[in-house]
Amino acid sequence: MDTSAISFPKRKRNLPMLRVVTALMLREMSTTYGRSPGGYFWAIAEPVAAIALLSLAFSLFIRNPPLGQSFVLFYATGFLPLSAYQTLATNVGSAIRFSRPLLAYPRVTYVDAIIARVLLALITQIIIFAVVIAGSLLLDSNQLNFDFIAFLRMWGMVVACGVSVGLVNCFLGSRFPAWQYIWAVLNRPMFLVSGVLYLVDGLPEFGRDIALMIPPTHFIMMSRVAFFDIYDGPYISEVYVYGVTLLLGALGMLLLHRYHREILSEPG
Repeated sequence: MDTSAISFPKRKRNLPMLRVVTALMLREMSTTYGRSPGGYFWAIAEPVAAIALLSLAFSLFIRNPPLGQSFVLFYATGFLPLSAYQTLATNVGSAIRFSRPLLAYPRVTYVDAIIARVLLALITQIIIFAVVIAGSLLLDSNQLNFDFIAFLRMWGMVVACGVSVGLVNCFLGSRFPAWQYIWAVLNRPMFLVSGVLYLVDGLPEFGRDIALMIPPTHFIMMSRVAFFDIYDGPYISEVYVYGVTLLLGALGMLLLHRYHREILSEPG
């Protein structure tokens, strides 16, 4: 029998992931930034206000920041990476809850929702970072010896940490609603421990060892390597950061893959 003459019906192609992710991103942009007056303005105003207050408060007590001459630039290079990490972790952690109505459609998966939230949060945080750093340079008239490679390495660690922690929190927060409050309490000391306000290098050995156990400490140090040519970040360990985030990310994805149907079937 000549099978070449037989025509098989073409399968109806699924909606490409790119279109699904783009639609989810546009939905979140309108939901997150389109319903409040000012939209993106407030996303930028919040870190600007925090950095300004830190700079003003510490400039009243010490003559110079731990690095360079600009209080604004020093605290910006600590606060902004930590804020980006926390935003990524929060957005990924709430991806299923946020997109639950759309996940009822067979062409929209929880992976699409996570990717959309990661991309939108990342783009937003990069814009905020650029605007705040440019403003600090203009304000203090600083000459910047910018290390672009270190900057990319910093963002690599920020994204890895934010996504991996967010994946674990996405599972825990979906199965155990009280987890989001527990995590908020556990996460509060991060601002003080991770080196936003000081250089970890100057801590006593015991305190430094504790700080270095926290992955965000490493990308905050890398951020300062990118913007201060006099700082080489001797205690940065990208291997440690990516090792921890690989374990967390794999655990989070395995749990979501195993239980996402049960999570979606639970009452919202």
